[in-house]
Amino acid sequence: MRFVAFMLRRIVGIAAVMIGVTVITFAISHVVPADPAVAALGDHATAEQIAAFRAEYRLDRPLPEQYLTYAAGIVHGDLGRSIRTRRAVLDDLVDSFPATLELSFTALLVSIVVGVPAGIWSALSRGRLPDILVRLFSLAGGSIPVFWLGLIVIGLGYYQLGWFPGGGRIDSFVAPPPARTGLFVVDSLLASDLDAFRSALLHLVLPALTLGYFSTAVIARMTRSSMLEVLGQDYMRTARAKGLRERIIVLRHGLRNALIPTITIIGLTFGSLLSGAVLTETIFSWPGLGRYATASAVSLDFPAVLGVTLLAAFIYPLANLVVDVAYYWLDPRIQRG
Repeated sequence: MRFVAFMLRRIVGIAAVMIGVTVITFAISHVVPADPAVAALGDHATAEQIAAFRAEYRLDRPLPEQYLTYAAGIVHGDLGRSIRTRRAVLDDLVDSFPATLELSFTALLVSIVVGVPAGIWSALSRGRLPDILVRLFSLAGGSIPVFWLGLIVIGLGYYQLGWFPGGGRIDSFVAPPPARTGLFVVDSLLASDLDAFRSALLHLVLPALTLGYFSTAVIARMTRSSMLEVLGQDYMRTARAKGLRERIIVLRHGLRNALIPTITIIGLTFGSLLSGAVLTETIFSWPGLGRYATASAVSLDFPAVLGVTLLAAFIYPLANLVVDVAYYWLDPRIQRG
């Protein structure tokens, strides 16, 4: 019963956030001093064409009526029709989201595989050269702009070394795998298409490293801080007094407790990766949500921008919910509370 009440409180919170996001984003989209009809039809459009366009997209209705229509559509799974692509926004999001999901998962995997061991190594080598190197790496990761890092990575990995392709999800001469999950790497493995798998994997490397560098730095810093706090606890000294090997002490007693706050950072990082890959996807011509949002914003495609914002606003609380559930099962104190 406690877990059910715990989940209900979180779900109600997500619903409240989503309602607030729809109101705020709808209001902001109509404060922008630009006419989407003129942006879509061009400066030479006639008054009759503009009026027909505004009537088609219900832009001639009062704002409260427009919002109620928009909210009712959301409830029924209708996010409107894109002004730029002339397709349903939901269909555009379904087509774009798997690319962002694949990139974000890969970037998060890189962050965990590199960041957690780096943080542990830094904590165990406090004050020595490995600790200094990891801290410098983390400091640089939080300071370097993504667009600059992306250009450097392309210049080195593509132009200079020629090891990786420069952009896109797959080579133009390789047929995409049959769509099952929307993730090219997974779909190519399911189809046993090794050429598509190799091409998709190579295309993932540079954007994943670029997107994951900042997250790697954050995870490394948090793991280091948590490990330093855990290493000084009484139960760690007791384990050493019992004669246990250092590896067992660090991994079984230390890391398990140190990972609790790190899990929070990992969950929040994943939410931010999904919703904040705009620059990375633009630089690497990655056909995901970030590139779709950029193109929609430039063309004043308000339905598409609202759809992307709504999806991003849903992903972040959902990531928080997963973190809260993990916290609930990892920390007995929360279950007792």
